[in-house]
Amino acid sequence: MSKASSSTTKKISSFVLLVIFLTLALSLAALVLAINAFSLNNIAAYYLLLIGFLGVALSAYVLFQTRRRIKHLSIKTPSITTTVECEKCGFKSIREFKRGDYIFREVEPCQKCNENMVITAIYREVQEKKKKTRF
Repeated sequence: MSKASSSTTKKISSFVLLVIFLTLALSLAALVLAINAFSLNNIAAYYLLLIGFLGVALSAYVLFQTRRRIKHLSIKTPSITTTVECEKCGFKSIREFKRGDYIFREVEPCQKCNENMVITAIYREVQEKKKKTRF
């Protein structure tokens, strides 16, 4: 169970990356054209300069926001716990959930009396979210 949660990768869609880098490339091209236009004293240089800087800023902003959002959207699988009890002596054991566990299933023998133990509860542990405080 823990292997599946650790193998999930956080990645950005390839289409989104393509759009971001295409915008970045076009913005850099506009900046190069602006430099050439400045050398020719062309009035379009200011427009190309504005387009270039806005494109670079927009691309960087979208890239950083996408990476930040992926960090917040990652899903953590909660730990599932199984409670096993002996009906004869009342010994209680808590262990991690195993595939195939169900309530009232007889499992391993008791450590005290060697009678078969029964699964009495299966539950997930709820973790409280930390609230962010602003000063």
